[in-house]
Amino acid sequence: MSYKWLKWLILWIPTVAIGLWEYLRHSLLLPFISMELGNLLAPVFVFLLTLTLLRALFARLEQMQETLQRERIVKAAFEEREQLARELHDGISQSLFMLSVKLDKLERVQTDADAQQTTDQIRRTVRHVYDDVRQSIANLHNSPLPVDVSWMQSIHHLTEEMEQTCGIQTTVNWQVQDGLLTYKQKVELLAIMREALMNVQKHANAKHIVIQGEGKISPDGKKSSFRCSIHDDGIGAAEEKLFEKGKYGVRMMLDRAEAMGWSVTLQQAEPQGTLVEINGRSESK
Repeated sequence: MSYKWLKWLILWIPTVAIGLWEYLRHSLLLPFISMELGNLLAPVFVFLLTLTLLRALFARLEQMQETLQRERIVKAAFEEREQLARELHDGISQSLFMLSVKLDKLERVQTDADAQQTTDQIRRTVRHVYDDVRQSIANLHNSPLPVDVSWMQSIHHLTEEMEQTCGIQTTVNWQVQDGLLTYKQKVELLAIMREALMNVQKHANAKHIVIQGEGKISPDGKKSSFRCSIHDDGIGAAEEKLFEKGKYGVRMMLDRAEAMGWSVTLQQAEPQGTLVEINGRSESK
C-alpha cells in the first residue's frame, strides 16, 4: 500500500464508517435502537474503529515515514560521497598526474638550473595535493552538519580553522533569520563557504576576510531570500583567471549552487581583494 493511499484511508475511514452506521441505524436498526442510544453508540463505534483499524494504519504510516527518512539520509550520504569522489578525481588525481609528468621531466633535465626549477614546481604541486587532501578529509569530518551543532558554531569553526592554519583574521557578520535555511541548504552553503575560504588560503595572500550573511522570510512565510558574501583583502584575480581551466574549486562551488537553485558570483573587489557572493531565494508551495 502506498503512502498516499494510507493517508486517504486514514482520512476517509471514520467518515465512511459514520455514514454506514447512520444508514444502517435508520434503515434497519431504528425499530430496535432508540435515537438517544444510537447517538451514544456512534462515538463509541468510531472510538473502537480507531483503536483497531486506524491505529494499525497509523503504525504503518509511521513505519513508512521512518523508511523514507532513512532513504533520504542514505541518499544524502551517497550524494556527498559522490561529490567527494568527483573532487578527488578533478583535483587530486589531476595534480598527481602533473606530478608524474614533472618527475619524468626531472629525469631528463640537463642543467642544475632546470633541475632546481622543476624541483620547485614539484614542491608546489605536492603542497597543492596536500591542501586538497586536507580539504577532502575536512569535508568527511564536517559534512553533513551534526544535528546538535548550531549554524553559527559551524561558521565560527571555519573561521577558527583559517586563523589557526594560516593566520588570516576573519570577521563574521551573520544576520540570516532563524529557520530560513533548511538542513540541506546549511550543508551545501557551508561547503561552498569552506571552498571559498580554501581558495583565499591558497591563492589570495590575504590578511583579513569578512563574511557577511543577510536573509529574511516574508511576513506570510511563503518567500525567503538570503545573501552570503566572502570578501578578502588579498591580491585579487581577474574574472577570466578565476574561471580558467583547472579551477576545480570554483567549478565545485558553482555546481553545488546550481543544484540548490542559487547563484554564485566571483569578482575583483574594490579597493582590492576578491568578493564571492551566494544568493538564493525560495517560495513555499
